[in-house]
Amino acid sequence: MTVERFAEKFGYEALCMPDPDREIENGYAGDLLSWVMGRLQEGSAWVTIMSNINIVAVASLADPACIILSEGVDPDDGVVMRAQSQGINILRTQKATFATCSDIYSVL
Repeated sequence: MTVERFAEKFGYEALCMPDPDREIENGYAGDLLSWVMGRLQEGSAWVTIMSNINIVAVASLADPACIILSEGVDPDDGVVMRAQSQGINILRTQKATFATCSDIYSVL
């Protein structure tokens, strides 16, 4: 399923969607960025509550389909602009991380 269709289906807010046709191939949830960096797979929907600029740096290395900020987290200043410039999709939801992961699992 594409990131755009996923966002529409589950009511996620698109904070930044420069690549709406990117396919979600799997999922990953994690907040310890050094841990995520070594385990996040290309094409994943990455669920996190981290909101600083470093999430964009990790995503630029691992190439996920999107970053999903769960629990209603607001990104820090500059995160969305940096993600847009690097072609990284960012979605946001009020749902808990567990429920967000369930949404991802349901479309795989």
